[in-house]
Amino acid sequence: MKKIIVNDETCIGCGACIAIDSEHFDFDSDGRSCVISNENLNSDDLSNAIESCPVAAISIEESECDCDSDCQCEADESCNNECQCSCDGCHCCE
Repeated sequence: MKKIIVNDETCIGCGACIAIDSEHFDFDSDGRSCVISNENLNSDDLSNAIESCPVAAISIEESECDCDSDCQCEADESCNNECQCSCDGCHCCE
């Protein structure tokens, strides 16, 4: 599964990615960019946001979900038991 990665150590929180692509990015509690969606990875806005990062902190990589074991998928009857990671934790994919 491919997912968007924001390198927390590299991100300077300039907000360019968020201004260009608010579908995929938002600010986290530390004022840095974080991923809010891994859907629609072929969008032009996502490509432009990645290219516009002044410190090249954003990439798309092949990865398994690495969320902690506190995922709530089992508690949600409508969940398909696949989780996605975002800046505020692990959530069920819909």
